[in-house]
Amino acid sequence: MKTIKKLLLAMLVLAFMFTTRTIAQEDTKEEFKPVYITVTTAHRSSDPDVDYSDWLKTEQEYFDKVTIKNDLIIGSGFYFHYFTPDDSEVKLVSVYKSWEDIDKANGVTTKLVNEGWPDEDERKAFFKKQGSYYGPMHSDEIYTSLPFQKDYTTESKEPMIFYVKVNQSGDGGKGFKEYFENVTMKNSYIKGYYTHRHRWGSNSLDAVEVFVVENFADIEKIFEEDTKLVKEHWPDADKRKEFFKEYSKIFSGHGDFILTNVPELSK
Repeated sequence: MKTIKKLLLAMLVLAFMFTTRTIAQEDTKEEFKPVYITVTTAHRSSDPDVDYSDWLKTEQEYFDKVTIKNDLIIGSGFYFHYFTPDDSEVKLVSVYKSWEDIDKANGVTTKLVNEGWPDEDERKAFFKKQGSYYGPMHSDEIYTSLPFQKDYTTESKEPMIFYVKVNQSGDGGKGFKEYFENVTMKNSYIKGYYTHRHRWGSNSLDAVEVFVVENFADIEKIFEEDTKLVKEHWPDADKRKEFFKEYSKIFSGHGDFILTNVPELSK
């Protein structure tokens, strides 16, 4: 119960990271202030007797009484399997302005929980019900954002699709900034794009890019548009080949994951 309570009171998940030194050292012209992202990956309960009919209603109550009222949490969300190796995963994310705000936010959360459920028995009953939706296993990570991002905001109540490219850091290489500015930023099918760097957690070698798209079909269109933009920016085949020979050294391989969010539980 202690593990589940820690998970549910934290309300964290889905962040992505960059650890490639070459990328981190490429300067951007505008001043950039990184945010801190706490991440917990949980799993839906495998208990066949768990009734999920009120899952959204239960999480909505927590969201309305706690998450939305905690001003130190500047962003949060739930993310589910769409096309991944494990369809039981539940990912949430909480975003903070500073490292210190992570600890402070936990204190505010405790206060809001007591205010939201002042009766101790009702409070215990609520968290017992909320905890029943999830298994006891989870993982925690903390990341900091990098300046290579394409911000996206929407008022739509429809779920978005998140294509997550989990790269493995390579040995050297260069050109990420040039590719980002001339391909990623110009690709109209990429509605949002985010990069994050590992700060604390299990694997500091992952280098992850997150692409926000409106629908599944747009993922394939991203690749087609990338090819077009690449040829426009590097029209000379020899120079193009030379650029990507160096660029390819940034990463040593990658895996692909596709997730979807819950708009009602997004901050």
